[in-house]
Amino acid sequence: MRILPIIAAAVAAIAPLHAQEQATANELSIRGGLPNFFDKLKKGEEVRVGYLGGSITAANGWRVKSLKWLKEQYPAAKLSEINATIGGTGSDLGVFRADQDVISKKPDLLFVEFAVNDGGPAEKVQRCMEGIVRQTWKADPTTDICFVYTLSEPMLPAYKDGKFTTVATAMEGVADHYQIPSIAFGPEVTKQVLDGSLIFTGKPDPAKPGQRYFTGDSVHPNDTGHEVYQTVIARSLTAMKDSGTGGPYKLVGKEPLRADNWENAKIVPITQSMLKGKWTKQDPTQPGPAKTFHNRVPEFWKAEEAGASIEFILEGSVAQVYGLVGPDGGEVEIKVDELAPKKALLFDKYCTYHRLGKMDLFSSPSADRHTISVTLTGKMPDKAKILSGENLKKMEANPEPYAKAVWYAGSLLVLGDVAE
Repeated sequence: MRILPIIAAAVAAIAPLHAQEQATANELSIRGGLPNFFDKLKKGEEVRVGYLGGSITAANGWRVKSLKWLKEQYPAAKLSEINATIGGTGSDLGVFRADQDVISKKPDLLFVEFAVNDGGPAEKVQRCMEGIVRQTWKADPTTDICFVYTLSEPMLPAYKDGKFTTVATAMEGVADHYQIPSIAFGPEVTKQVLDGSLIFTGKPDPAKPGQRYFTGDSVHPNDTGHEVYQTVIARSLTAMKDSGTGGPYKLVGKEPLRADNWENAKIVPITQSMLKGKWTKQDPTQPGPAKTFHNRVPEFWKAEEAGASIEFILEGSVAQVYGLVGPDGGEVEIKVDELAPKKALLFDKYCTYHRLGKMDLFSSPSADRHTISVTLTGKMPDKAKILSGENLKKMEANPEPYAKAVWYAGSLLVLGDVAE
């Protein structure tokens, strides 16, 4: 049994994260290494690599390249991947879906990548990242975990100063506490930008055939960018191949880094008894969003008429709806207990296509019993005002998909329990 060193755990013992200095940006922090993963590789066993992250990891880039590299380095091992990526989402969704999308599939190594998509308070980043760690080791204490820090152009100033961003610094706090290795792409990318061998954002210029560009949109690496990422991954994994002591991880004396971490985050199916008004259960075998996203959301309910609602009782502290936003997205009204109702749109400036997302219903520092209802209003969002640039042109060229105001609901995301 591996016993991790006890590090100050209670929330009260943690200095406010906003007051902490940004951590030094090291390309690799080995900490406890990945001993169980490499032991299985060296023995030529079946090895599953999980990738939990956003669109940078979802792309045909460092995820694909890293698995290919591992297969080349360990040809006797039977390597496979668990692709648990969803573009445009962070650890605040990842912590709810981690069990369903990757942990239940029994990874031997879990890469966690949310450094670009995560935002908001650093405390929330820690709650979610720690929740993912503790869920993983509760399910299988022999699973190795590695945090991976991607970057976008706004992060360059921090890396030029040799520092992590506030988000990555928060993640490093979790990594330090649990002795999880972390790999950062920023130092190598920044080094190449500073020495002039790489331009961060731009498109190839035929007049400059030797010029290398990292990304075309300041966020998502092109193949050159992903090759830089893979170089760092290969270098880091090679450095870790003989590090650490194998065996199961023990959660530190049951004391977490943050007492308010989200290790109990879970997905709760939407049942027929929660639905009021007219709803249609979508057939995942037929063309449409339900089929497209079936691997992430097993069931979808669709509401097209005003008054359709989801009603339930939360016995907990957080409630959200997991579903779709898209061109045909409408507006809903959220009501919690006797609080004033609030409105939320199922449409945003990127909605020229359907994508998965979550809608926040309620959040409180403490758990209690709350009656919650969410109702489709039937009102059409001002989509032409919300969209701009090329996305507005797409709607003007093909207005039909935008002419409805519907709601696709998949499941509930909760901290606590649900009573119908």
